[in-house]
Amino acid sequence: QVQLVESGGGLVQAGGSLRLSCVASRSITVNSVVGWYRQAPGKQRDLVATITSGSNTDYADSVKGRFAISRDNAKNTVYLQMNSLKPEDTAVYYCYVRRWGVVSWGRGTQVTVSS
Repeated sequence: QVQLVESGGGLVQAGGSLRLSCVASRSITVNSVVGWYRQAPGKQRDLVATITSGSNTDYADSVKGRFAISRDNAKNTVYLQMNSLKPEDTAVYYCYVRRWGVVSWGRGTQVTVSS
C-alpha cells in the first residue's frame, strides 16, 4: 500500500494551465506504473495518462498534445502538466500507482475549467 498526496488542482479559465503533483509514500523507481485518472460528474473514471518505470507513456486521445506526464524518482512524485485546458477537462483527478502489482489511489483533486 502506498499513500498518495495530490495537489495542484483548482479553477482555471479555458486555455490556461495547471500542474498536478502526486507524492507517493514509497519509491516509484522500479516495477511501477504511475499516472492520473479523472472522473467527471455522472461519468466513469477514465485514464488520463500513465508512465512506467521504463518511461513508457500512454495518454488518452482527448489530452494528447496538451497534457504531459512526468516522474521524479528522487522525490517519489508524479506530475501532470495540463496545458490548453478545456471545459471538458473539468473533473476530479486521481493519482494512480501500481507498485509491485499493488494498486493505490489518491483521494482526488478537483480541476475546474471555466468557459
